[in-house]
Amino acid sequence: MLRLINLKDEVYNVDYAIKTVEIEIENAKREGLIAIKVLHGYGSHGRGGAIMLELRRILPFWKRQGFIVDFFGGDKWSLFDKQSQEILNADKTIFGDCDLDNNNPGITIIKVS
Repeated sequence: MLRLINLKDEVYNVDYAIKTVEIEIENAKREGLIAIKVLHGYGSHGRGGAIMLELRRILPFWKRQGFIVDFFGGDKWSLFDKQSQEILNADKTIFGDCDLDNNNPGITIIKVS
């Protein structure tokens, strides 16, 4: 199962959004999930919103710390991408994800285990 963390529908400030993602990563690990999908949107001016930019800034740090395994943008969420294939092969239920192969820069996939 690929849990969706929707940061787009609520009015989140950046700090609260990042803390929410951090908590959801911990929850996903406890539940034995492979990955989560964060819906943050892409910003109204096409350059990436503040939440997306901060999330993509902190994820490499979390990866170096071992808090997450890996991450990538929705533009790489594809049947033909190696990182995506690792997640899909680990959990076959994810094949039906609506964003798979949609080149969506408004999401980030985070591999948690």
